[in-house]
Amino acid sequence: MWIIFALLSAFFAALTSILAKIGIQNINSNLATAIRTVVVLIMSWAIVLFTGKQNDIINIGHKNLLFLILSGIATGLSWLCYYRALQIGEASKVIPIDKFSLVIGMVMAFIVLKETITIKTIIGGVFITIGTFVLIF
Repeated sequence: MWIIFALLSAFFAALTSILAKIGIQNINSNLATAIRTVVVLIMSWAIVLFTGKQNDIINIGHKNLLFLILSGIATGLSWLCYYRALQIGEASKVIPIDKFSLVIGMVMAFIVLKETITIKTIIGGVFITIGTFVLIF
């Protein structure tokens, strides 16, 4: 089941990039990010309320809350940078660089989360890195 959600995530992330490139024409990229964020906020809370999970908020521990807040800050910074890059660069070059976060995330997972490094993950990371640089240069 996780593969289905991962594929849907990839599809919607790709759609997001194309829609964003069209949507940010002639407006400030920070304003565009703020509008997008409000939409995500409303949609997220609508899903929480629809599924009846709003009461679970009292069960969130301090550590979980801290890391969710830090993740939110990282997301916001990522979106601000991404929208600015999309606004001034070509989507076909910005998108692969943004997706290089896959390799950075893999390295962080190995270092921070102590996940197992396999030959498959190394080869995959190398190919993604090569692909990224081929597309942008």
